[in-house]
Amino acid sequence: MTKRDWLQKSTVAVMLSTSLLLFAEGGQAAAQTVDSQYLVKSEKIVQTATSLIGKDYKYGAVGPNSFGSAGLATYVYKQAGLTIDNTIAKLYKAGKSVSTDKIQAGDLLFFSSNGKGAPTFMGIYIGNGQYIYSSQGEDEVVLKKVSDYTKKLLGARRILPEDTGTGTTPEPGQQESDASTIADKVIAAGKKYMGTPYEYGSTRANKKTMDCSEFTMWAYLEGANIDMGKGGARSQANFVKSNGTYTTDISKLKKGDLVFFMAYKGYKQSDYKGINVPKQSITHVAIYLGDDKLLHTFSKESGGVKITNFSNTHWEYRFIMGGRPY
Repeated sequence: MTKRDWLQKSTVAVMLSTSLLLFAEGGQAAAQTVDSQYLVKSEKIVQTATSLIGKDYKYGAVGPNSFGSAGLATYVYKQAGLTIDNTIAKLYKAGKSVSTDKIQAGDLLFFSSNGKGAPTFMGIYIGNGQYIYSSQGEDEVVLKKVSDYTKKLLGARRILPEDTGTGTTPEPGQQESDASTIADKVIAAGKKYMGTPYEYGSTRANKKTMDCSEFTMWAYLEGANIDMGKGGARSQANFVKSNGTYTTDISKLKKGDLVFFMAYKGYKQSDYKGINVPKQSITHVAIYLGDDKLLHTFSKESGGVKITNFSNTHWEYRFIMGGRPY
């Protein structure tokens, strides 16, 4: 199993454990209400922490490319819209204490080398019996099993605001239905621009010509009232990572997702053999229509905004990531 496969399975496990808060055994809606914002922030914390695995360890660093033990938690929580302290000692007193048999995704775990005294390192619990921390010994951010560190575990703290009961439990399939409605509106807005001429580096001042990212900008702004700014494809990818959900698994793309690609290197699959995909720069963005189709614009010669096939084309071979900015 590759490291990427392992991380994807971990994320799936987290999502399943989170869903237990929403649905009782047998698929019936749980009786109690939950605060949807709590779940949103918890999932954002897990997703961000997972994306940082492999980043460098550096004492006292708070990101974005290297992290100390507490700095990792500070950075991850900030991406979820929460400001917390940046020292282990202060975080060990923050929030409220949680029994280690009742920890939830997003809780902070604290350890010492001998399991006594003050904590010397800490991590973020992501569910499924796993946590992520910036390891001085391994010199990078790593994923570990809590069960391997029970003798060093001092305790857990919950910094996330508790469920308030102000939200309501969504009906099964409701969230996917809402997302599908947004996707349909984005696609409809995008299709209005079919045939609009392509212009590299278009100004965004008018809609007479468009490059790839101006097209997706207008589709999401007009179809879903989501303003991703006037930046290019890389900027939109960062917006998705910060504000929505994303995947590097092409099979998990959903209708309406933004799809991001590396530079063109040839039309054959062999032209992309051996490429380190995560290190490639994003140069293009499209909207996934489902049914193996893309809606985008990429050259004057192609005729502007159009629909193209996805699988078994250079677009498939150039795929880096995809996701939705909400």
